[in-house]
Amino acid sequence: MGPRERLITGLRAARYLVVALLTGVVTAPMPMLLLGACMTLAAAGAGFVLLPRALLVLRRWAGLARRRTGSYLGEPVPSRYRELPAGVGARFRAVLTDPATRRDVGWMFAHMFAGIGLGAVGVFAIGGAPVTVLQMALWWLAPADQPLTLLAVPVTGWGIALGAGTAQLLVCAALLAWVAPAAAGVHARMSRALLSASPAEQLAERVDVLTESRSGALEAHAAELRRIERDLHDGTQAQLVALAMRLGVVERAMTHDPEAAMRLLREAQSGAEEAMAELRGVVRTIYPPILADRGLDGAAEALAARCPVPTRLTVDRLGRVPAAVESTAYFVIAEALTNIAKHAVAEQAEVGIRREGTVLLIELTDDGIGGVDESRGSGIAGIRRRVAALDGTMRLTSPAGGPTTLEVTLPCES
Repeated sequence: MGPRERLITGLRAARYLVVALLTGVVTAPMPMLLLGACMTLAAAGAGFVLLPRALLVLRRWAGLARRRTGSYLGEPVPSRYRELPAGVGARFRAVLTDPATRRDVGWMFAHMFAGIGLGAVGVFAIGGAPVTVLQMALWWLAPADQPLTLLAVPVTGWGIALGAGTAQLLVCAALLAWVAPAAAGVHARMSRALLSASPAEQLAERVDVLTESRSGALEAHAAELRRIERDLHDGTQAQLVALAMRLGVVERAMTHDPEAAMRLLREAQSGAEEAMAELRGVVRTIYPPILADRGLDGAAEALAARCPVPTRLTVDRLGRVPAAVESTAYFVIAEALTNIAKHAVAEQAEVGIRREGTVLLIELTDDGIGGVDESRGSGIAGIRRRVAALDGTMRLTSPAGGPTTLEVTLPCES
């Protein structure tokens, strides 16, 4: 690392430590506030309201620390709070029993001391050099019986001022270049360790997520089977029954009315073609044949071409994509473009598909009116269930007035 890069790193670390010092000072009164909220539990139950509110304030304060720590370390520190139910008693129990609350309280006590102690290093690292230069220039203003000291050396002349001042500047430079980054790293890693869920908690949360996604996948699978059965029963089966009846009538009419029999045969042929079309439609919803013929990129191109809203498609090299991932990606794009055509009032849309390592990324954007509400049956809930079934993620951004952006990631192990 060159001198310039080391200086930038040191200044960034010192700035982080100065903020840690300030937030440590602000955090210092919080234990007393929490203690006061706890003591009010006996005062007509006021603590049942005050304590959750105080812990929620601490939660927001810890959230700022997560963002600051994640920004410094270059990786996010996720918050893992449980959703708060309605009702005073239920909210009180939820906040008090949430493991994240215990992590926040532990971080609060640690940050009180570490933030102030290590933050002082940042103050000295940033302010040491300019204060030293000022002392070197104005040493002669100090009283003769109480001379200024540089590195504990009394300054009685310009020679001592320049020599001891230069040495102190070197110490300040070392403090900024090496000590401040080390102290900031210690504080940031400590905050990340205290504010992050333990491996056991992460495993439990992972099990809950997988259980929920498995339930959603089973529900989606059952709904898909019901839809296929309904389509076959109401469509193809009805066509085949009508075809069988026509053929029976043809058999009886062949001997005494050949012309009527020929007309019925033509109707039977038309009915057979309709039944085949119905059957092909059902098969296409199970696994679109275009995926097998043209792959995901070709299928996405066909969807974009059929969309009533002008759609620009960008596809990077995808490589080999598992069939389940292809089918889910096709469904996501088809459903999203359908929503855009029906509800977005958009003039144009964009679809991007790319592969990053073992993850398939899909991004759909439109310039419509926005304001997509997942609870109103817009098809977004179905997309989320299908994506969750493959352990993928979905993020929807749709402010009122637009634009709307749908980002989907699907694990795509080769």
